[in-house]
Amino acid sequence: MQLRLEQRHRKDGLPDGDGETTPRAIECDDFPFEQLSRIAERESWRKEIYRPIYHVHKWWAQRLGSVFRGILLGALAPQGTDVLALFHSQARFPNAVVFDPFMGSGTTLGEVLKLGGRAIGRDINPVSLLQVRTALTLGDSAELERMYLEIEADVADAISDYYTTRLRDGTLCRVLYYFWVMQAPCPCCRRSVDLFSRYVFARHAYPRRNPTVQVVCPQCGAVSPKDYRVRDTSCSTCGHRFDASSGPVRGKVATCPTCLHEFVIGETIRKTGSPPSYRMYAKLVLTPDGEKEYHAATDYDHALYDKAVGELAESPHAIPLGSIEPGHNTNQVLNYGFRSWNEMFNARQLLLISKLATRIKQVRDPSMQDAFTCLLSGVLEFNNMFASYKGEGTGAVRHMFYHHILKPERTPLEANIWGTPKSSGAFSTLFRSRLLRAQEYARDPFELALVPDDDGGSQRQSMKLGGINEPLVGLASAASYEQFATGRRLYLSCGDSASTDMPDECVDLIVTDPPFFDNVHYSELADFFYVWQQVILEGSPGYLADTTRSPAEVQNGDATVFADRLTRVFEECFRVLRGSGLLVFTYHHSRWEGWRSVLKAVRAAGFRIEACQPVKAEMSVATPKRQAADPINFDVIVVCRKNHSEIGVANSPGPLPLARSLERAEAQIARLSSADWELSRNDIGVVVMAQVAAELSRLPEDGGHDLEIDQIEGSLVSAIDRLHRADTPPVLTNR
Repeated sequence: MQLRLEQRHRKDGLPDGDGETTPRAIECDDFPFEQLSRIAERESWRKEIYRPIYHVHKWWAQRLGSVFRGILLGALAPQGTDVLALFHSQARFPNAVVFDPFMGSGTTLGEVLKLGGRAIGRDINPVSLLQVRTALTLGDSAELERMYLEIEADVADAISDYYTTRLRDGTLCRVLYYFWVMQAPCPCCRRSVDLFSRYVFARHAYPRRNPTVQVVCPQCGAVSPKDYRVRDTSCSTCGHRFDASSGPVRGKVATCPTCLHEFVIGETIRKTGSPPSYRMYAKLVLTPDGEKEYHAATDYDHALYDKAVGELAESPHAIPLGSIEPGHNTNQVLNYGFRSWNEMFNARQLLLISKLATRIKQVRDPSMQDAFTCLLSGVLEFNNMFASYKGEGTGAVRHMFYHHILKPERTPLEANIWGTPKSSGAFSTLFRSRLLRAQEYARDPFELALVPDDDGGSQRQSMKLGGINEPLVGLASAASYEQFATGRRLYLSCGDSASTDMPDECVDLIVTDPPFFDNVHYSELADFFYVWQQVILEGSPGYLADTTRSPAEVQNGDATVFADRLTRVFEECFRVLRGSGLLVFTYHHSRWEGWRSVLKAVRAAGFRIEACQPVKAEMSVATPKRQAADPINFDVIVVCRKNHSEIGVANSPGPLPLARSLERAEAQIARLSSADWELSRNDIGVVVMAQVAAELSRLPEDGGHDLEIDQIEGSLVSAIDRLHRADTPPVLTNR
C-alpha cells in the first residue's frame, strides 16, 4: 500500500493527516534513532552495494542513505507517525520541496526523489556537481554499454599492450599489477635506499586460511613464496639471509643498508627539491590458464616501461599541469617534493590515462560524457603512485584516499588501467561496479530491512525491499530555479550557497550535512580530480578556474571564520525556507569549540534548535575511524525552526537549562545502551554537547548569555567524564 501524506498542502508548511501544520515526528522524543542506526550500520559495511548512486565518484563525507531517508520521513511526517514502519512503506511526498545547500555526493537529493519529492541541490565545488548530476541523471544501461564498447574498441588494446610480460619459458601473459618501492638517497654515502618497512610485499587478507606470502630479496631482487609467519629466511636464488619482517624503514626514519647511516625520510627527500624516485621490483601476472603468479620485474618489464616514457614525451594527449597549492591536506605532499598533480603518477599511468581522457572528451552526448568522466575519476583514484596493495582475498588496490588525506606511499602499486576480469580499480571493472550498478539501483531503488537471527535474537542480517521507491530514471536537472518552478523535480547548481537564485519561502524543508571546520578540506583533495576533469570538460561552467578552492567555502580551520561563513549559508536557508519549515543537519564534534561555532551560526541566522537525535555516523570501516583511540560513531541530527515559528514541541528552557539538557542526553544514551550500542567517551560527549547547544539556542538573544556560553566547556568535560564512567549522575552548573 502506498502512503501519501499530502492531503491539504499549506503555504507555510507540510500538512498532517488533519490538514493542520503540527510538530514533525523528528522533533519528538520517540523518534526511533536507535533502530534507524541499526539499518544504517548494515548499509555502512557495503555502502557501494546498498547505495551505489552516491558512490559513482569519490567524496570525503558520504553520509548514509538510510540515515537521510529516516531524517526526511521524520521531518515530513507529523508527530505520532510510526517512522520505522514508514521507512519500509511506499511513502510519498510529491508536494515536498527539499533543499540541500551542501549536497556533496547527493545523498539528500536521491532520498528525496525516491520519496516522490522535488529536490534542489547546490555545492560550491564543481566536482560535487558533476558526480551528483551523473548519479541522478544516468542514461539507461543499453546506452552506457554502447558507449563503453565504443571506447573499448578505440583504446583498450593500446592500453592493454602496456600490461604484458614474457615469462621465463617465453609465454606472453597479462600483468595485473606492478610493485614499486620509493627510494631516497642516503645523505652519507649517496646510495639509493629502497624504503621497505619489511620485505614481505604481498599477503592474503585471511593469512591463516591462505598462509603463503610473497617476499622480495634485498640482495638480488628475487621473489619467493614464504609462510606468513616468516622472519629469518634465505633467498632461494642467491642464498642471502635476511629478516623478511624488517626492512630499512622504522616509522619516519630509514637506515642505509650500505653504510648504516640513519636519516629522516621526509627531510632527506625534501632537500632533493623534487619528488621521490621509485623502482619497479615485482609483478603479479595472469597466466593464459587463468592462474595468478608473482614474479620479479625483468628487463622485458623495464623496457616496456621505457617505451611508455618515450611515447609520453611525444604524446599529443592533454596532461594537466595544475600546481599543488599549500593547504591543510596538501602540505604533506609538498614536503615530499610534489609540486604538480601530474607528479603523482608514473609515466605509463600519465600516458594511458591521458589516452582515456582524450577519448572521453570526444563523446558528444553530455550525460554520457559526464558518466565516463566520473568513471575516469575512479581510475585516477586507484591508478597513481599513492595507491597500494591490499592483498588478495579482497579488492586488491587500496585507493589513494584510504586515509582521507594525501599520504605519500612508500610501496605503491601500479594496476592495469584497462583491467581484466580479475583486476581491481580498472576502467573496465569500475564501469560495472560503479556505473552499471548505480543504473541498476536507479531503476528500482531498494531499502534494507533487518531480519532476526534464527532464534529471534539480534537483527544483524538484512534483506532488500524493492518496489517501494520512485525510480530514479528519466530525470533531468533544471538549469535555473525558474525552470524548476515549471514542474521539474530536480535542480542542481554550483556556487556559494549563501547566495542562490531561489525566491523567498519557496522550500518546505532543508536537509544537509555541513562541512567540519577542522577536518578534511574537500577542495584541496578534489583538485586531484578536477585538473583531469578540466581536460575533458574544458570551458564548461565550473571548470574555468585553476582550482576548486574558493574564498567563500564554509570549511575553514579558523572557528570564527567557519562560524561566520556557515551563518551566511544559514541566513540564506532562513530566507528560502517557508515559515514553519525545518532546517535539519547532521553534525558531530568532539570539542565544545566545534559545537559553539555551529550554535553561533544557528542563532545568528535566526533559528533555534528544537531537537537533537543521535544517529549512526559515516562508515563502520572508515580507516580514520578504526585508527582513532576514541572514535566517534554517532552523528547528531540537529533539527531547527525559525525563532518566530510558534510550532514546535514543548521544550522551552526552564530555570536550569543545562540540567535539562543533561537529562535529555542521559535518556538518549540510555536508549542507545539498551539497544546494545557501545558508546565511546566521544560518543557520549557528542550527545551531551548537542543537547547543551539545543538548550542554549533557545535562550533570549538579549539575555546576556554569551559569557555563559564561553565558560561552559569545563562543566561539560566534567559531566561527560562522569557519565562515561557510569558513576553518579553528573551535574552541570551554569558557570
